Amino acid sequence: MNLKKDKDRLKKLKIFEKSIGYGFKNKPLLNQAFTHKSYANEKNFESSSDNERLEFLGDSVLGVVVSHTLYNECPGKDEGVLTRYKSQLVSGETLGRIARELEIGEYLLLGKGEEASGGRKHVSNLMCAMEAIIGAIFLDGGLKASHNFISKVLGPEIQLVKEGKGSKDYKSIFQQIVLRKFKTTPSYRILSEIGPDHKKHFIVEAVVSGKRYGIGSGPNKKNAEQASAKEALSALESEENLF
Repeated sequence: MNLKKDKDRLKKLKIFEKSIGYGFKNKPLLNQAFTHKSYANEKNFESSSDNERLEFLGDSVLGVVVSHTLYNECPGKDEGVLTRYKSQLVSGETLGRIARELEIGEYLLLGKGEEASGGRKHVSNLMCAMEAIIGAIFLDGGLKASHNFISKVLGPEIQLVKEGKGSKDYKSIFQQIVLRKFKTTPSYRILSEIGPDHKKHFIVEAVVSGKRYGIGSGPNKKNAEQASAKEALSALESEENLF
Protein backbone atom coordinates (compact mmCIF):
# COMPACT_ATOMS: atom_id res chain seq x y z
CA MET A 1 0.00 0.00 0.00
CA ASN A 2 1.33 3.44 -0.96
CA LEU A 3 0.43 5.61 2.03
CA LYS A 4 1.39 8.81 0.22
CA LYS A 5 -1.36 8.12 -2.31
CA ASP A 6 -3.87 6.74 0.21
CA LYS A 7 -4.57 9.92 2.14
CA ASP A 8 -7.60 8.45 3.93
CA ARG A 9 -5.52 5.61 5.36
CA LEU A 10 -2.77 8.00 6.42
CA LYS A 11 -5.34 10.21 8.12
CA LYS A 12 -6.75 7.21 9.97
CA LEU A 13 -3.29 6.15 11.17
CA LYS A 14 -2.70 9.67 12.48
CA ILE A 15 -5.87 9.38 14.56
CA PHE A 16 -4.48 6.20 16.12
CA GLU A 17 -1.10 7.83 16.76
CA LYS A 18 -2.84 10.66 18.58
CA SER A 19 -4.82 8.19 20.71
CA ILE A 20 -1.67 6.40 21.92
CA GLY A 21 0.48 9.51 22.27
CA TYR A 22 3.20 8.37 19.88
CA GLY A 23 3.95 9.63 16.38
CA PHE A 24 5.71 7.27 13.99
CA LYS A 25 8.60 8.50 11.90
CA ASN A 26 8.05 5.44 9.70
CA LYS A 27 4.31 5.42 8.93
CA PRO A 28 4.42 2.24 6.78
CA LEU A 29 5.75 0.38 9.81
CA LEU A 30 2.59 1.25 11.77
CA ASN A 31 0.45 0.28 8.79
CA GLN A 32 2.22 -3.09 8.65
CA ALA A 33 1.39 -3.68 12.32
CA PHE A 34 -2.30 -3.59 11.34
CA THR A 35 -1.88 -5.80 8.24
CA HIS A 36 -3.34 -9.27 8.70
CA LYS A 37 -1.83 -12.07 6.61
CA SER A 38 -5.18 -12.59 4.85
CA TYR A 39 -4.99 -9.04 3.48
CA ALA A 40 -1.35 -9.42 2.44
CA ASN A 41 -2.16 -12.67 0.65
CA GLU A 42 -5.16 -11.17 -1.10
CA LYS A 43 -3.10 -8.22 -2.33
CA ASN A 44 -0.19 -10.48 -3.34
CA PHE A 45 2.17 -8.66 -1.00
CA GLU A 46 5.48 -10.20 0.02
CA SER A 47 5.12 -12.76 2.81
CA SER A 48 7.07 -10.51 5.20
CA SER A 49 4.69 -7.58 4.68
CA ASP A 50 2.03 -8.73 7.16
CA ASN A 51 2.25 -8.16 10.92
CA GLU A 52 3.47 -11.59 12.06
CA ARG A 53 7.20 -10.72 12.18
CA LEU A 54 6.38 -7.56 14.13
CA GLU A 55 4.22 -9.64 16.47
CA PHE A 56 7.20 -11.95 17.11
CA LEU A 57 9.38 -8.99 18.01
CA GLY A 58 6.70 -7.22 20.04
CA ASP A 59 6.05 -10.33 22.12
CA SER A 60 9.69 -10.36 23.23
CA VAL A 61 9.78 -6.61 23.90
CA LEU A 62 6.57 -6.87 25.93
CA GLY A 63 8.04 -9.70 28.00
CA VAL A 64 11.22 -7.76 28.78
CA VAL A 65 9.40 -4.54 29.71
CA VAL A 66 6.81 -6.28 31.90
CA SER A 67 9.49 -8.39 33.62
CA HIS A 68 11.63 -5.32 34.27
CA THR A 69 8.67 -3.35 35.59
CA LEU A 70 7.56 -6.13 37.94
CA TYR A 71 11.15 -6.66 39.15
CA ASN A 72 11.39 -2.98 40.11
CA GLU A 73 7.88 -2.51 41.49
CA CYS A 74 7.58 -5.78 43.43
CA PRO A 75 10.88 -6.02 45.36
CA GLY A 76 9.48 -8.36 48.01
CA LYS A 77 8.01 -10.92 45.61
CA ASP A 78 9.74 -14.17 44.65
CA GLU A 79 10.10 -15.69 41.18
CA GLY A 80 6.88 -17.68 41.44
CA VAL A 81 4.76 -14.62 42.19
CA LEU A 82 6.47 -12.53 39.51
CA THR A 83 5.85 -15.31 36.97
CA ARG A 84 2.19 -15.40 37.93
CA TYR A 85 1.87 -11.61 37.63
CA LYS A 86 3.59 -11.59 34.24
CA SER A 87 1.35 -14.38 32.91
CA GLN A 88 -1.73 -12.36 33.81
CA LEU A 89 -0.40 -9.20 32.20
CA VAL A 90 0.65 -10.72 28.86
CA SER A 91 -2.33 -13.08 28.57
CA GLY A 92 -4.64 -12.99 25.57
CA GLU A 93 -7.48 -11.87 27.82
CA THR A 94 -5.59 -8.81 29.06
CA LEU A 95 -4.08 -7.82 25.72
CA GLY A 96 -7.36 -8.42 23.93
CA ARG A 97 -9.21 -6.15 26.35
CA ILE A 98 -6.64 -3.37 25.99
CA ALA A 99 -6.74 -3.74 22.19
CA ARG A 100 -10.52 -3.30 22.29
CA GLU A 101 -10.13 -0.19 24.46
CA LEU A 102 -7.72 1.24 21.89
CA GLU A 103 -10.19 0.27 19.12
CA ILE A 104 -7.42 -1.59 17.29
CA GLY A 105 -9.99 -3.66 15.42
CA GLU A 106 -11.10 -0.54 13.53
CA TYR A 107 -7.64 -0.10 12.01
CA LEU A 108 -6.98 -3.70 10.90
CA LEU A 109 -6.44 -4.50 7.24
CA LEU A 110 -8.20 -7.82 6.62
CA GLY A 111 -8.87 -10.06 3.66
CA LYS A 112 -12.48 -10.41 2.55
CA GLY A 113 -12.94 -13.83 4.16
CA GLU A 114 -11.46 -12.74 7.48
CA GLU A 115 -13.57 -9.58 7.41
CA ALA A 116 -16.74 -11.58 6.74
CA SER A 117 -16.01 -13.93 9.66
CA GLY A 118 -15.90 -11.04 12.12
CA GLY A 119 -12.10 -10.85 12.19
CA ARG A 120 -12.08 -7.34 13.64
CA LYS A 121 -13.37 -8.77 16.90
CA HIS A 122 -11.29 -11.96 17.05
CA VAL A 123 -9.10 -11.92 20.14
CA SER A 124 -6.25 -13.61 18.26
CA ASN A 125 -6.20 -10.82 15.65
CA LEU A 126 -6.38 -8.10 18.29
CA MET A 127 -3.63 -9.66 20.38
CA CYS A 128 -1.43 -10.14 17.32
CA ALA A 129 -1.88 -6.52 16.26
CA MET A 130 -1.25 -5.30 19.81
CA GLU A 131 2.09 -7.09 19.96
CA ALA A 132 2.91 -6.00 16.41
CA ILE A 133 2.35 -2.36 17.39
CA ILE A 134 4.77 -2.81 20.30
CA GLY A 135 7.31 -4.29 17.88
CA ALA A 136 6.76 -1.40 15.45
CA ILE A 137 7.24 1.20 18.17
CA PHE A 138 10.44 -0.55 19.26
CA LEU A 139 11.84 -0.43 15.71
CA ASP A 140 10.69 3.15 15.17
CA GLY A 141 11.60 4.73 18.51
CA GLY A 142 13.67 2.24 20.48
CA LEU A 143 13.22 0.54 23.82
CA LYS A 144 12.38 3.74 25.71
CA ALA A 145 9.46 4.53 23.39
CA SER A 146 8.09 0.99 23.59
CA HIS A 147 8.56 1.01 27.38
CA ASN A 148 6.57 4.25 27.63
CA PHE A 149 3.75 2.84 25.50
CA ILE A 150 3.55 -0.43 27.44
CA SER A 151 3.64 1.41 30.76
CA LYS A 152 0.83 3.68 29.60
CA VAL A 153 -1.54 0.97 28.39
CA LEU A 154 -0.65 -1.67 31.01
CA GLY A 155 -0.13 0.63 34.00
CA PRO A 156 -3.65 0.20 35.44
CA GLU A 157 -3.47 -3.58 34.86
CA ILE A 158 -0.13 -3.80 36.65
CA GLN A 159 -1.61 -2.05 39.67
CA LEU A 160 -4.62 -4.38 39.69
CA VAL A 161 -2.38 -7.45 39.48
CA LYS A 162 -0.28 -6.20 42.39
CA GLU A 163 -3.49 -5.78 44.39
CA GLY A 164 -4.67 -9.29 43.44
CA LYS A 165 -7.53 -7.93 41.33
CA GLY A 166 -6.21 -8.53 37.81
CA SER A 167 -7.79 -10.83 35.25
CA LYS A 168 -6.36 -14.32 35.45
CA ASP A 169 -5.53 -16.63 32.59
CA TYR A 170 -5.13 -19.72 34.75
CA LYS A 171 -3.95 -21.89 31.85
CA SER A 172 -1.06 -19.55 31.04
CA ILE A 173 -0.09 -19.22 34.69
CA PHE A 174 -0.24 -23.00 35.22
CA GLN A 175 1.78 -23.67 32.08
CA GLN A 176 4.56 -21.26 33.01
CA ILE A 177 4.87 -22.64 36.54
CA VAL A 178 4.80 -26.27 35.34
CA LEU A 179 7.43 -25.48 32.72
CA ARG A 180 9.67 -23.90 35.36
CA LYS A 181 9.09 -26.60 37.98
CA PHE A 182 8.87 -29.80 35.89
CA LYS A 183 10.50 -28.76 32.58
CA THR A 184 7.42 -29.90 30.68
CA THR A 185 3.97 -28.56 29.75
CA PRO A 186 0.54 -29.61 31.03
CA SER A 187 -2.10 -31.30 28.92
CA TYR A 188 -5.90 -31.30 29.15
CA ARG A 189 -8.18 -34.29 28.65
CA ILE A 190 -11.94 -34.26 28.24
CA LEU A 191 -13.42 -36.67 30.76
CA SER A 192 -17.03 -36.27 29.66
CA GLU A 193 -19.48 -34.24 27.60
CA ILE A 194 -22.91 -33.94 29.16
CA GLY A 195 -26.11 -32.70 27.57
CA PRO A 196 -27.48 -32.09 24.05
CA ASP A 197 -25.38 -30.46 21.34
CA HIS A 198 -26.89 -27.04 21.88
CA LYS A 199 -26.29 -27.16 25.63
CA LYS A 200 -23.12 -29.15 26.23
CA HIS A 201 -21.31 -29.27 29.56
CA PHE A 202 -17.66 -30.34 29.56
CA ILE A 203 -15.59 -31.89 32.33
CA VAL A 204 -11.83 -31.62 31.80
CA GLU A 205 -8.76 -32.69 33.77
CA ALA A 206 -5.37 -30.94 33.87
CA VAL A 207 -2.51 -33.43 33.70
CA VAL A 208 1.25 -33.11 34.19
CA SER A 209 3.47 -36.09 33.30
CA GLY A 210 0.54 -38.46 33.68
CA LYS A 211 -0.55 -37.07 37.06
CA ARG A 212 -3.91 -35.34 37.46
CA TYR A 213 -3.64 -31.96 39.19
CA GLY A 214 -7.12 -30.58 38.67
CA ILE A 215 -10.61 -31.13 37.30
CA GLY A 216 -12.89 -28.42 36.02
CA SER A 217 -16.19 -28.03 34.21
CA GLY A 218 -17.80 -25.46 31.97
CA PRO A 219 -20.19 -24.82 29.06
CA ASN A 220 -17.30 -25.21 26.58
CA LYS A 221 -13.83 -26.75 26.49
CA LYS A 222 -12.08 -23.42 26.98
CA ASN A 223 -13.94 -22.59 30.20
CA ALA A 224 -13.56 -26.14 31.50
CA GLU A 225 -9.81 -26.05 30.87
CA GLN A 226 -9.51 -22.73 32.69
CA ALA A 227 -11.43 -24.18 35.64
CA SER A 228 -9.22 -27.28 35.75
CA ALA A 229 -6.07 -25.12 35.55
CA LYS A 230 -7.34 -23.01 38.45
CA GLU A 231 -7.84 -26.12 40.59
CA ALA A 232 -4.45 -27.46 39.48
CA LEU A 233 -2.76 -24.26 40.65
CA SER A 234 -4.30 -24.74 44.09
CA ALA A 235 -3.00 -28.33 44.13
CA LEU A 236 0.48 -27.14 43.25
CA GLU A 237 0.33 -24.46 45.92
CA SER A 238 -0.53 -27.01 48.61
CA GLU A 239 2.13 -29.38 47.28
CA GLU A 240 4.80 -26.70 47.50
CA ASN A 241 4.46 -23.12 48.67
CA LEU A 242 5.14 -21.52 45.30
CA PHE A 243 3.29 -18.30 45.94
